[in-house]
Amino acid sequence: MVSALDLHSRGYRFKSCTAQLIFMPEDKNIALVVGGSRGIGKAIALSLARSGFDIWLTYQSNHKAAQEVKEEIEKNGVTCRLFAFDIADVKATEEALGKISDATPPQVVVFNAGITRDNLMVWMTKDEWDKVIDTNLTGFYNIMHVLLFAMLREKRGRIVVISSTSGETGQAGQVNYSASKAGLIGAAKALAREVGKKNIFINVVTPGVIETEMTQELPKDKILPLIPLNRFGQPEDVASIVNFLCSEKNMYIHGQVIGVNGGLNI
Repeated sequence: MVSALDLHSRGYRFKSCTAQLIFMPEDKNIALVVGGSRGIGKAIALSLARSGFDIWLTYQSNHKAAQEVKEEIEKNGVTCRLFAFDIADVKATEEALGKISDATPPQVVVFNAGITRDNLMVWMTKDEWDKVIDTNLTGFYNIMHVLLFAMLREKRGRIVVISSTSGETGQAGQVNYSASKAGLIGAAKALAREVGKKNIFINVVTPGVIETEMTQELPKDKILPLIPLNRFGQPEDVASIVNFLCSEKNMYIHGQVIGVNGGLNI
């Protein structure tokens, strides 16, 4: 039988809990990537894995894509745990992440969840509005409401919110999406004022047109002339900035919005 002294000598510490003792490696670095099975989220998860983070990856329903990402992540010598649930559902979020995050709070949280239901406002249905706001904005509340107390207790953490250039400039046909992404910027800035004194950094990254499934239907021939770099972004362009914000030791960036858009929004 392994004693408490043996565990302590191996780098584990005891953490009291109401019902049990939780064993946690002291040097364990966990990054939770919300919406990490495809596109930008996948690139972020892989980048953080290469930096040595164990990954908690959430997704809604594409089990095949999530399993493929998990296998790719674990080739980097780290672990990956999958969580399948709808972040728009506060109860499902609590059930998926509540107990585990209280026992072992992640050091990094990347909120990358996002959907689109594009339509001109005059034709936009209430369902199109609600689905986008519920996932993109209310989902952020649901995630942070579950995680934040434990992170504050640990007095450390990095939070990166993936918004969009559309949340900074507005985009015709995307009133719902632009509103949700602008709301994320406001929420992150306000939260930065609340948690900074507890050594928790929070910043926003706003991608422009990135080559993913979400942007496949955009009129890229009309958009490209508006981008000074004359190319569309790749998921790795966004992931590199997120990785820096999550892993750089010399950090004094807090409550900021960092554009990754090739100059689309200057």
